[in-house]
Amino acid sequence: MNTSAKGLCEKPDVRPDDPRFSSGPSKKHPGWNLSNFSLDNLGRSHRASVPKSRLNEAITRSAELLTLPDDWQLGIVPASDTGAFELALWSMLGQRGVDVFVWESFSSDWANDIQGQLKIDDLNIYKADYGDLPDLNKARADRDVVFVYNGTTSGVRVPNMDWVSVEREGIVFCDATSAAFAMDLDYEKLDVVTWSWQKVLGSEGGFGMLALSPRSVQRLESYQTDRPLPKIFRVTKKGKLDSAIFKGATINTPSMLALEDLHSALDWADSIGGLSGLFQRCQNNFNVVDKWVSKTAWIDWLPSDETTRSNTSLCLKIVDDPFVELSEEAQQKVIKILCQWLEEEGVAYDIAAYRSAPPGFRLWGGATIEASDLESLLPWLDWVYQRWVNAECVKEKV
Repeated sequence: MNTSAKGLCEKPDVRPDDPRFSSGPSKKHPGWNLSNFSLDNLGRSHRASVPKSRLNEAITRSAELLTLPDDWQLGIVPASDTGAFELALWSMLGQRGVDVFVWESFSSDWANDIQGQLKIDDLNIYKADYGDLPDLNKARADRDVVFVYNGTTSGVRVPNMDWVSVEREGIVFCDATSAAFAMDLDYEKLDVVTWSWQKVLGSEGGFGMLALSPRSVQRLESYQTDRPLPKIFRVTKKGKLDSAIFKGATINTPSMLALEDLHSALDWADSIGGLSGLFQRCQNNFNVVDKWVSKTAWIDWLPSDETTRSNTSLCLKIVDDPFVELSEEAQQKVIKILCQWLEEEGVAYDIAAYRSAPPGFRLWGGATIEASDLESLLPWLDWVYQRWVNAECVKEKV
């Protein structure tokens, strides 16, 4: 066990300036202040020309920041990334067989919906445990493909898109909610890409972005599913893509305050160098944690393959004997105790692993997080774990 701190139970001297390391909603960007918002559109109809133009501007700015191809369509849709991805699945799946790749909770949700709700008969589900990837090379060019680019709850990301054919016949559906603005998306290998405002940009939850390639638009216009679609899933009108949705005429009423929050995040992204600046901040955060893990004996990355480790959802597991000898239920209790101590000290909020993931920690490393805050946090992780291990410091062993 690593005992590099001054003493097994001695508290570190420095606290993070901001203890918010939640994986969503994530921390606001540096310099965020509500007083800087333009509030002229609050209390106005989102259908009015000025508010609608502000929505369209958010779409245009997001597309430009992500370097989305000019022939793609991008729109704002309800219910965060979940709503955006479900919209795509319910609207487009069923024309051909589907290959789904599962390695964490949300990809598992998509597989369950495709199988249990959409009832796709010609379905292959390729599954791996938390920390690993399934065999992506099993994806076939004549089938639709469904996957998450970055597993937010497992910390496992796809290392590249070499496994997808440029000459594919099927549509590739990519849930990119923790990857967009943090990882280089290969749009030539993707057809449907979704994300939310609340992840890497640190904006508000509840709103999704739906990006469609020309191939996916063709699917929408040429294939009509027999299943009923609720209003919030309908992006076609009389057999054609409803282009107004992709110019700011949202399906339902958006929050104009949340919209201004997104613009604030986009302003900040521009100020740090755009996409390359966002990428660099995420990588800096990963490097801080990776350096600590490499020299700390009691902790390790949940993803075993270093090429698949996420630079946003930093998932860690405890590998020390006093912990691993416990049952999983007992391990969960220990993590709860450690996170409670961290919250009581005001140094970290919301960093327990996702409820269905193996017991451990999940630190958000998206672009709005300061590397210096992660550097200040890590000695506290040593402290709380050593406090639990050392019987002189804590009696309530699990």
